[in-house]
Amino acid sequence: MSVINVTSEIKPLKEVLVHRPGKELLNLTPDTLQRLLFDDIPFLKVAQSEHDEFVQILRDNGVRVYYLEDLMTETLEYNPEIKKKFLRQFIAEAGVNTPKYRDLVFDYLMSIEDTKEFVLKTMEGVQIYELDRNKRVMEKSLVDLVTDETDFIVEPMPNLYFTRDPFASVGNGIVLNKMYSVTRCRETIYAEYIFNYHPRFKGEVENYYDRYYDWHIEGGDVLNLNDHILAIGISQRTEAGAIDKLAKNLFKNQSCKIDTVLAFNIPESRAFMHLDTVFTQIDVDKFTYHPGIMKTLQVFEITEGNDPNSDEDLNVKEINDSLENILSHYLGIPITLIPCAGGDDVASQREQWNDGTNTLCIAPGVVVVYNRNNITNDVLRSHGIKVIEMSSAELSRGRGGPRCMSMPLSRED
Repeated sequence: MSVINVTSEIKPLKEVLVHRPGKELLNLTPDTLQRLLFDDIPFLKVAQSEHDEFVQILRDNGVRVYYLEDLMTETLEYNPEIKKKFLRQFIAEAGVNTPKYRDLVFDYLMSIEDTKEFVLKTMEGVQIYELDRNKRVMEKSLVDLVTDETDFIVEPMPNLYFTRDPFASVGNGIVLNKMYSVTRCRETIYAEYIFNYHPRFKGEVENYYDRYYDWHIEGGDVLNLNDHILAIGISQRTEAGAIDKLAKNLFKNQSCKIDTVLAFNIPESRAFMHLDTVFTQIDVDKFTYHPGIMKTLQVFEITEGNDPNSDEDLNVKEINDSLENILSHYLGIPITLIPCAGGDDVASQREQWNDGTNTLCIAPGVVVVYNRNNITNDVLRSHGIKVIEMSSAELSRGRGGPRCMSMPLSRED
């Protein structure tokens, strides 16, 4: 079986990628929350305990768990010659533009001999005071005079525990994303190096989209409906141009089975940042959704164009029907839509904010969810879904649920 094998959102989950929240969360401050895409500062100790509980649930259900930080560590240890290349790229993408500081950051991070410690430090961020003071004061510049010792020359990446977004597994390949926010763009560097250099993945994975393309796309907007149909959200963080480009790449790739892309245009909102925050599949014939999207939702069908000699030609048409009928038509079976919090207006808004519809399906009809969304969880149970609850007091502050915190690498066929 291919090292990446994901043709569904519900088939039994076999392998998954996660990131255990680390010291990058300690480097959040009230002044940087908005820029770093957080609404509050999680308590790291509890967040790590909750994440460990999440991982144990996966392992108890037969899922092999890989950690992003471990795969990146192995990548550099197997290929020590690429460490300097990775670091130069990382520093440039971190926005360190002053030559002196580029060199100081490079020297500081290269001085960390333990590879995993080195990887974790790139994730945590680097403050001015950590750099060599003697070299800093040797030549004073305006940058030095207006920069505080505690300022971050390399900002932390607190969103890393949402591993769903930097890339997406599609069939036997990946979509390596160009992230919407400058804050998150560097997150995809790790996936770039892992898939290009890690011995398990090198030369084994098709890349259907590249982080160097012009348009933004994030993994939370990508849902595998089956081996022929891919759903993608047009959202706050995924552009229509990215979907066009991805569709063209999928259709012209001879090994790819996907022949239809369904584009779901959802409201641009912090509460609806990705398609999977408002809509996920939980069983062969069941989806959960947030009622707030229904009045504005548009769905478009994208298929290969009529010119067999063109790589640019696409057929795009709007599908004017109810979401239930659209899904029933494309999946070929009657579909049941289950509203967040049973459709109660106030409760659905509250539980949507805490990712009530962001479920991780680990087998047909079996989902991992946050325990705080008790109304939605009871509604799911009433529809015959096996609900596995996990603690969520601190992880939920990042505005992402169990699906956001997991990137499936392999599901059963």
